Amino acid sequence: MEKVDGRLVRGDQTRRAVLRRAVDIASVDGLEGLSIGRLATELGISKSGLFAHFGSKEELQLATIRAARRIYADSVVVPAFAVEPGLERVWKLSEYWLDYSRRRVFPGGCFFQKVSHEYAARGGAVHEALAGVHREWMDLMEDVVREAVERGELDADPAQLAFDLNAYYEAANLASILHDNQAGYDLARQSIRTRLESATGTTLRW
Repeated sequence: MEKVDGRLVRGDQTRRAVLRRAVDIASVDGLEGLSIGRLATELGISKSGLFAHFGSKEELQLATIRAARRIYADSVVVPAFAVEPGLERVWKLSEYWLDYSRRRVFPGGCFFQKVSHEYAARGGAVHEALAGVHREWMDLMEDVVREAVERGELDADPAQLAFDLNAYYEAANLASILHDNQAGYDLARQSIRTRLESATGTTLRW
């Protein structure tokens, strides 16, 4: 059996630990709140060691976005896709999104809502990475709605319904952070139910 290089294993573990801390910091303080120096101090790692992993602040920011995307997908997309395509998957995607924000998978609420507002009006690689994640997410939502439409379970324009649902998610996330309470999630859940019922003409059983 080929021997595993312990240095590579330790290096991978260090990188994972750094990025886990980085996504938490960025969800509260934004990507500009990240620095190799801050992470080195908080994690007790040398700055030179961290620099060897990332090389620049921008690469650290980009790696943080990629790490957050994986965590987000595991929390929202993967469980929603465990159910059959159609209306139930649309509903589950909404429930898992609200739960992801409510549980504070990231301490600052939705990581991507926080950092996308931060970089929306800027150019550069970080902006492009965030815009790409947003496009990917909206395309996925449209596809999920379109499947329900094609199965005859919804009567809606996929792009419009995806936009509306995402607006409810983001409104709930912002309200919960700004007012430090959970009421927005219940309001959003009811709004989502009402919107879907209007597109089905029936009362949802969930």
